[in-house]
Order: sequence, then C-alpha cells, then structure tokens
Amino acid sequence: MYVILVYDIAADKRGARVSRRVFKICKKFLTHVQKSVFEGQLSVSQLKQLTTELNQWIRDDRDSVILFKNRNKTWLIKEFIGMDKSEDTSNIF
Repeated sequence: MYVILVYDIAADKRGARVSRRVFKICKKFLTHVQKSVFEGQLSVSQLKQLTTELNQWIRDDRDSVILFKNRNKTWLIKEFIGMDKSEDTSNIF
C-alpha cells in the first residue's frame, strides 16, 4: 500500500529527542519528502512495524502522526508548487 506520513512533534524539553527518533524510524521505512513528510510503498507487515516503532516515541498528549493510505500510488496525483524536494539530493543525511 502507498503511504504518506506527516508528523508534528511538540517543541518542549523532550521534543527534540522525540523528533530525531521519529525521523530515523520514518526514514527506515519511507522516503523523506520534506521536513516532517515521508512517502512510500509498504507491505501490511512493514506498516505494522512502522506504527509499532512510532508508538514507542509518540506522546499521545503532545505529538501527532497522520498516515494517508492508498492501495495504489497511481491513484494519487502529486503536484508541486515551488521546488520539488524529492529530486533534491543536497540534504542527504
């Protein structure tokens, strides 16, 4: 299934650590598109593993993750306004 993941981590005392960890988990499974946005094709088991790992770090009262899921990427029309960062390789970590 094709997944677009967006997250928002609260900027508090522990937020920077949570944000770094969430970024690393997402990067393991998906392609980094921009800031806190990731996308990619995942199997059902990969999606379950991703959500399990994220649940260990996301604080229910402060942080949020939104998963947009679609069975097929071809049903998605992606339009860019401004720079298409998916082609930008200057920010590789």
